[in-house]
Amino acid sequence: MAQLYFYYSSMNAGKSTALLQSAYNYQERGMHPYILSAALDDRYGIGKVTSRIGLAADAQLFSSKDDLFSLLDKQNHQQPIDCVLIDESQFLSKLQVKQLTQVVDHLNIPVLCYGIRTDFRGELFPGSQYLLAWADKLVELKTVCHCGRKATMVVRTDEHGTVIKDGEQVVIGGNDRYQSLCRRHFSEQMWAN
Repeated sequence: MAQLYFYYSSMNAGKSTALLQSAYNYQERGMHPYILSAALDDRYGIGKVTSRIGLAADAQLFSSKDDLFSLLDKQNHQQPIDCVLIDESQFLSKLQVKQLTQVVDHLNIPVLCYGIRTDFRGELFPGSQYLLAWADKLVELKTVCHCGRKATMVVRTDEHGTVIKDGEQVVIGGNDRYQSLCRRHFSEQMWAN
């Protein structure tokens, strides 16, 4: 039975590395994973999933307007898909998460989504909100705060390292713009007067 998985964390927990390892495991067994990534994140090139440790794979891009059920159904008829792997799944829309449940339930294809749970304000991303609600399996990938505690939150910083408290939910960046923190250090940065 296929299932919908959501692997979530703050930044720098190895989500892309885990996705690429899963893809490799399928390929090593002669199976065909189908990799998708958000079109908005082109930090490492267009149509790529790249980990910070240097692993990479080609990916099909999705935007918020794409019908993922139709796309995956069509692709599955051209070449059977053994597993769908989605990087940057926080950028999925509510409708797209619903479409992924249909891929699992009607096409019987496992879907593994990898993404960030909350934004720099501590609020859920839409894709993450519905994956947390509708996924069959939730798996937290862990990373650490500078204090050594588990990092569950992310802050956005400017070019001088100053924490930014307001702004658009989505600003693409890596270690140059974001820092993973435990809730205590997040609250000291974001909620202190």
